[in-house]
Parts: sequence; structure tokens; C-alpha cells
Amino acid sequence: MSTLITPYGGELVNLSVAPDEVADAKSYAGQLPSIQLTERQKYDLELLSVGAFSPLKTFMGKEDYQSVLDTMCLKNGLLFPIPITLSVDPSNDIQIGQEIALRDRKNNILAILKIKEVYNWDLEEAAEKVYGKMDLRHPLVSEMHRWGKVNISGPLQVIQSSPTFDFIELRRTPAQTRELLEAFGHVNVVAFQTRNPLHRVHEELTKRAIEELDGTLLLHPVVGMTRPGDVDHFTRVRTYKALAENYYDPDRIVLSLLPLAMRMAGPREAVWHSIIRRNYGANHLIIGRDHAGPGNDSEGNPFYGPYDAQELVEKYYDEIGVKVVPFRMMVYMTEEERYEEVSKVPDGTPTASISGTQVREDYLKAGRSLPEWFTRPEVAEILAERYPPRFKQGCCIWFTGLSGSGKSTTADVLTTKLAEYGRRVTLLDGDVVRTHLSKGLTFSPEDRDINIRRIGFVASEIVHHGGVAIAAAISPYRATRNDVRNMVGQDNFVEIYVATPIEVCEERDTKGFYAKARRGEISDFTGIDSPYEEPINPELTLYTIDRTPEENAQIIIDYLLKEGYLLPNGTPVNGNGHR
Repeated sequence: MSTLITPYGGELVNLSVAPDEVADAKSYAGQLPSIQLTERQKYDLELLSVGAFSPLKTFMGKEDYQSVLDTMCLKNGLLFPIPITLSVDPSNDIQIGQEIALRDRKNNILAILKIKEVYNWDLEEAAEKVYGKMDLRHPLVSEMHRWGKVNISGPLQVIQSSPTFDFIELRRTPAQTRELLEAFGHVNVVAFQTRNPLHRVHEELTKRAIEELDGTLLLHPVVGMTRPGDVDHFTRVRTYKALAENYYDPDRIVLSLLPLAMRMAGPREAVWHSIIRRNYGANHLIIGRDHAGPGNDSEGNPFYGPYDAQELVEKYYDEIGVKVVPFRMMVYMTEEERYEEVSKVPDGTPTASISGTQVREDYLKAGRSLPEWFTRPEVAEILAERYPPRFKQGCCIWFTGLSGSGKSTTADVLTTKLAEYGRRVTLLDGDVVRTHLSKGLTFSPEDRDINIRRIGFVASEIVHHGGVAIAAAISPYRATRNDVRNMVGQDNFVEIYVATPIEVCEERDTKGFYAKARRGEISDFTGIDSPYEEPINPELTLYTIDRTPEENAQIIIDYLLKEGYLLPNGTPVNGNGHR
């Protein structure tokens, strides 16, 4: 008999084709119509196949999907808070009874699905019920705008996972993880969900939890899709390995990676994480403040309350069987050189603490080393290697506004000014991009989105390699702009709204495009017969009626200096990139 908690629903699902049938299945799948999965769908398929989403055996059909939206339960009444769906665009191959091959973006055959259901879904309903509001600053809400228009479901035969080559020794299925945990001989397993580097306070918290429960720590970082702008998983896993190998009792910790595509759904997601960790053998889960939160909404307010996630998981403990280990607030007692819970520290005791915001703003972005009392030297060194100070990081400056508003003119001036500060700059002008990158696209809403996402992809690559990308494109739709923000990363994206009234834009229009649009000679013209959605709380708003392009460019420069993207000219920098 196992000493671990049973899988959710009673047993682990296994959708994998038997090893001796893989070759035949792959050959057969190669003759079928196929669809290419998105990264999110690829991760969902992998976790479905190995039982991480037990008791699910396929992507949700209509009844399960609607029930999860409305009640957080499957149609059989079993708690399951997050819809797991396969969204595709309608086509002749998407027919009930048709078998299709599922492929990854490199065209590897992953599975065969026999379509049993095809049903419509409503974006606004899903956003309101799963994420709490229809706010395009939520990364999943903006992403859903490019999902397929119908969901499909049916029996799955999984042939293989998409090939992965990093940290192979740490990638374990629920069955493999359970076998390893079983060998430790402890009934209690405490899972720690993390998408961030671990610092000393996290180390102290996890060690106390396993000591109090006489259990094993399942350090279970997400290495699929996390919040846009998070530290990449390669860097994070290097820090986890350094900690596990040097600072934990090897008989009390299992480091294993979870290829999960997070939804950043806050409380609902915390319940989902609890179910997933139960399938991996954990009966406790450490849940911190704002667990799986996506940050702030369009009004600058948090999407969820700081303890909503803890409260919802505690509410459903009897159904999930996974107990919450709350993330206790701790501070470092400087004289005693140890961490302690805030509630147990006597008044007047000298303490030190650093918030997550301070880590990013005051240390990593400023090129300062994290103190040893806060983080282990091995972790600090890895983070410093990967994250140079902000004035050496990439940045995307995204101009949006009507045609003729002054985007390109201001962008030209800004490009020159940034070069004066020693930054490497690439200007992605909308008209130039349409000539070289998006030739052949129309001005339909669909093609406009394709064009903007292409610019966004190029900009994100420039930023990720330390350059400054300036994009000047009308980009009329909020959802698409926020999608680009997520591609680049929230911390390195500056949205600039050039707020010029349409009548002024028309007066400046030397080519007569507005006049042609008003006469009906041009269709889908933004501001005339195609909408422009103004940004909500952009980083900067510029006015061009009473300001010159040079003045507006200087406003942007001042903002970039204040935010640390630029150093004042003449500031000395040492060999490590520090001021």
C-alpha cells in the first residue's frame, strides 16, 4: 500500500500509446489531417497524457466546459476549476468522427484525436467567469483573442511528448515523482509552487514546513508558461539546483520540474495547482500572497486580493485533500542573524527585509549585488549573470495613435537621441514593416492583428537580446497591443499614446488618405470606417498640437532616465556594468 495520498479521482490517467505500438501509430497519424498546437496546448496535452490533470482524459467537451465555468466542477460534480480546452479555427477537417493528428510547432506528431464534439465558446463569458473580469491587461484575456473560434474534444492517443532537451533528469511524470517520494518514507509531502527564484526567506519557510510536518519537500517549479516577464526557467532551475544541492538535507527534498502552462487565474488557479500536486503525491501546498496573480489591471489595481487564493483552497480542503501551508511573513533579525516570523519578533528588535519590488528595482535593475543575508551567493551570482542592470537591458517603446498623429516623426527624433546615450536602437516603422515583413497583408482586422504581432515578435527578440526596439504603428486594438506587451514582458514595455485629434490628423494628411476614406475609395481606414481603441493607462501620453517632436522625444528620454533604462550622459560605468 502506498503511503502517499491517492491521485485525484482515484487513479492516474495514462493516455500514452504502448511502446510497441508507437511506430504504427506515428505512421498512421502521418496520413491524417493535422493541426499545429500552440505552446499552451502542447503543455496541456503533455500533462493530460501523464495524468497530471487526472481525472481528465481529454480536452473538455461542452458539458464539462460549461460546468467548470459556472460551478468550478466537472459535469459529474468533481471539483475542477480551470477549463482545459483545445481551441481551433473551423475548417473542413474539423468534423465529428474525423481523426486528426496533433503536431507541435516544429511539426512533430504528438497524438491522434478522434473528434467527438465541436462547440462554440464565448471569450467574454470565459474571461468573466475564470479570470474575474474582461480586462485586457490580464495576459490570458488578451491571449484568448487569438485562440480558435471553436473547441474540439474526443478520445486521445498520445504518441510522444514534444522533444525537450533541458534538465532531462529533473523532468518526471506524476508516477515517477510518486515513486521517488515513496522511497523517502514520509507520509506528508509539502509541495512548493514557484515561478520565481528562491531567496533565503523561501528556504527558511520550506525547511520549517517539512520539519513541522515531518515530511518531504517537493520543490516543483513551473517550466512551461508563466507570467510574461518572469525570470526564464533556465535561470530559475540553475538557482533551484544550487540550493537543493548545497542547502537542503538530500533525504528531505525532491526537485522536479512541472511543464505547466499557467493561466494566472489567482484563486481558481490555486485550487487547480492543489489538484495537480495531489496527482504528483503531495498532500500539502505552500500558498503565498497573490498566488498565481497576473499583476495589476488596467486601472492599476490588483486582479485578486492577497489572500483570496489561500481562502479558496482552504474552503475546498475536504474535496481536494490538500492542506494549505500559508506563506508566513518573515524578517531577518540582524543581531541574531536568523529569520523569524513577524508575529514572533519582539517590538524594537532590529530587522531587515527586502520586498520583491525592491529586488527588481533597487538591486537587479540597478546592478547592485543582493546581500548574503537575503539570498545565497550562488543564487545572487546566477541572477547577476542573467539580469544586467536596467540600463543594459532591452526595452520596447511602442508608439500607437491614428495615422498622421506624429508617431513616426517623434520616433525618428527619439531614435537619434537614444543613440546619443549609447543604446543600440532598431526602429520598426509601420509603413516600412508592411513593405518588408508584412507585404501582401490587407487592412482587415485579422490582417492588422497579424501585422502587429509580427512587429511585436521582432521587437521582443530585439529586447530579449538587450536592444531597444522602437515601434511606430497605428496598432488600433487594445487586445493585440496587450498581447505584444506580454511577448516583450511587462517590465520592458513602454506604451506611448500619441493623442492627436482626428481632425488634426486629417489636416496633416498630405497624401489625402483620410479624404479618400471619407469618399469610400479606401475601406478599413482607422478612425473613419475602422475603430481605434485608445489605450487605458499607457506609460506615457503625448500631445502634438502644442509640442514639437523634439519636445515629445525629450519627455520620453526623461521617462527612460527616471525608470533606469538610460544613464545620464557622462555617468561612469565599471567593467561589471555597475554605476
